[in-house]
Amino acid sequence: MRIVLNIVRVVVGVLFIFSGLVKANDPLSLSYKMKEFFELWNSELENGSFFMKNILFNLFQFLHDHSLSLSLFLIFFEIIAGVALLLGWRMKIFSWLLLLLTIFFTFLTGYALYSGKFTNCGCFGDCIPLSPKTSFLKDIVLTLLIIYLFINRRKITPYFSSKTNFLVLAAATIISFGIQWYVLNYLPFVDCLPFKTGNNISEKRKMPANAIVSSFVYDKDGRKVELTADNFPSDFKVPPYKFLKRYDKIVRKGKNNEPPIKGFSLLTESGEDSTDIVLSQPECILLFCENFATPVKSWQHDFQEILNAARQKMIPIYIVTANRKEANLALANTPFRELPLFECDFTAIRTAARTNPCLYLLKRGTVVNKWSYHRMSAASRIL
Repeated sequence: MRIVLNIVRVVVGVLFIFSGLVKANDPLSLSYKMKEFFELWNSELENGSFFMKNILFNLFQFLHDHSLSLSLFLIFFEIIAGVALLLGWRMKIFSWLLLLLTIFFTFLTGYALYSGKFTNCGCFGDCIPLSPKTSFLKDIVLTLLIIYLFINRRKITPYFSSKTNFLVLAAATIISFGIQWYVLNYLPFVDCLPFKTGNNISEKRKMPANAIVSSFVYDKDGRKVELTADNFPSDFKVPPYKFLKRYDKIVRKGKNNEPPIKGFSLLTESGEDSTDIVLSQPECILLFCENFATPVKSWQHDFQEILNAARQKMIPIYIVTANRKEANLALANTPFRELPLFECDFTAIRTAARTNPCLYLLKRGTVVNKWSYHRMSAASRIL
């Protein structure tokens, strides 16, 4: 019996640590996913009549506005809880906390599954995307394992001294917050997003092959005949075939029927789409600015060096932002006010730029390298 208990304890502990570390690589991913949940719940509250409607609405709005802080804490707790479970430390407390956390996650994945409004619940971040069904089943199994640990929590005792446990947990705390601080300032260690280094943005904007089939409807001798590009008859002639209509049919359902990169269009002030022109350049530099919450003066010096180096090599530089008006105001009194400025979808920018701002070097649309604004000096040396 104790062997089974120890196996379950180790498996659950390792799973929590692994899950926390995967999410710690990109805490913004969890933050954005949580925002989606809170936005959806508040939208449903607005359109219906619910008990404590105003209280719930304000609560979800508060959590939405502080989703990054909440995600940092949840990731930290996952790692610490996993370490505590492996150490057998304070099981009376952590068994309760683990049970409540797992029930909460099971509710989220169940909601994602049965609402049909999410394709990925973010359980393991963007690096290991799981479908809502897989995530829900995983959480059901995990809940059962934690219930088993909860029932037997008094049988789990610490394996090391209090001092050793304290040192290990202190180290885990430092590592947890240290990783998250680093990736929020210097980009994730492992880039699992479609804008990662080596990917071609133009290719990732395309619809996956065979996701959509074009069907053509003809009239032949008074009856309708539906044809696709692959099954036109060898004797096809305009008479007796009379064209009626064409429509596109999705043959691959789910997330795979969408391009990996969505909403990435670079629009000029007049609304002209310059995406293909920019991505076809032999070399170019893009500075993504989701907004200008980070003052320009904090990165102006390093970006000026990049601008000087790029001009010497005739490499064009473009600024990409979600708010042209805000960008014009922020750059008005800087040397960058004359740089070409493109407006792009907010979601596309925050997917491309995990720091704000974030610098890209492209060669014919392929991401050669990317840098956080804290590392712009490294970019100027490469140029």
